[in-house]
Amino acid sequence: MASLCLNSLSLPPSSQPRKFIQTSLSSSLSSSSSSSSSSSIIDNNNNNHNIPNALKPIVVNGDPPSFVFAPGRRILAVGDLHGDLKKARLALEMAGVLSSDGQDLWTGGEAVLVQLGDILDRGEDEIAILSLLKSLGEQAKAEGGAIFQVNGNHETMNVEGDFRFVDSGGFDECDRFVEYINASEDAWDETFTSWLDVSERWKEDPTMSRSYWGPWDLVKRQKGVIARSILFRPGGPLARELSKHPVVLVVNDWVFCHGGLLPHHVEYGIERMNKEVSEWMRGLNENDNTLPFIATRGYDSVVWNRLYSRDSPDLVDYQAKQVSSILEETLQAVGAKAMVVGHTPQTIGVNCKYNCSIWRIDVGMSSGVLNSRPEVLEIIDNTARVIRSKRDSYIELQAAAYT
Repeated sequence: MASLCLNSLSLPPSSQPRKFIQTSLSSSLSSSSSSSSSSSIIDNNNNNHNIPNALKPIVVNGDPPSFVFAPGRRILAVGDLHGDLKKARLALEMAGVLSSDGQDLWTGGEAVLVQLGDILDRGEDEIAILSLLKSLGEQAKAEGGAIFQVNGNHETMNVEGDFRFVDSGGFDECDRFVEYINASEDAWDETFTSWLDVSERWKEDPTMSRSYWGPWDLVKRQKGVIARSILFRPGGPLARELSKHPVVLVVNDWVFCHGGLLPHHVEYGIERMNKEVSEWMRGLNENDNTLPFIATRGYDSVVWNRLYSRDSPDLVDYQAKQVSSILEETLQAVGAKAMVVGHTPQTIGVNCKYNCSIWRIDVGMSSGVLNSRPEVLEIIDNTARVIRSKRDSYIELQAAAYT
């Protein structure tokens, strides 16, 4: 670093271990798990990562990843985080993949973690969370595990330049991050993964607090907007990071997406959608700036769809049967057993519906949404259950009130 000396800064204080319980909400889906020996991870670039493990390698197809074969793995799914680093860490600790000593170490071994999108907006530590997941992903790969992120509607909104839901602290973080990039002499990956520590040191400086600048510092706010535009515009540094993640991911027999997959999405092509969104985020569509509409725009797009996750008191039996039929048709077309979605906060916590063919895991944990306690979905041998804290509490708000 040109102006920052990370080695001279102390680590954050260790957090106390937390106790969690595992709720036996489960779907009895039949399947088989593999446990024969191997010693590598194979990614879609045909790179082998030699590691000592007793499971078959994780095989990733597509760029960005679209289909993942992870035999014998424990799969964890975490919903919308919306810029709340504290809740993100708690969720990852509950999942058993993050150390609780403040060192931000991967403790998941060969597990696979899937984060369902909407890391951006409504909170002040968006880039820090992205940095944390990037670092953990590198550690996980070295141990035979993996982290996958799925882009949500708030990721696509920011790449589109829609900043309506950005927290004021989010603009501040973008301004600071651009300054840090400009001062860094390291390669991008090192700069990006080190941002989490740098950001936390910055927040400990009382002269840099939000109150120091004052709520009406319009010049500073304008700098934050410009910085965010530079970072997230198609081809920008953080847009390119987001482009590495799909909008739909199939892991073994499970579909993961932010809003919900529909039959016409499958017919269009999962890999095709992922590739089109990725190329748009990377700024490769120079002659055509049209957004990949089927994946990112419209009420029935992959990132906006709420068909499976919004329960209406006016939903009559035949409508529920229609939804169930659409879900079944979609899963059959993919060759999957169940789907996991986020996007719509569930005030009753993580839950399943339609014979547990759909799991809704957005609990609105961010302080910018419902400020509820985190919950994590765990899938082992195609049996799903919820990991939740002993002290759950939910604010009685309509889920439909949140984007």
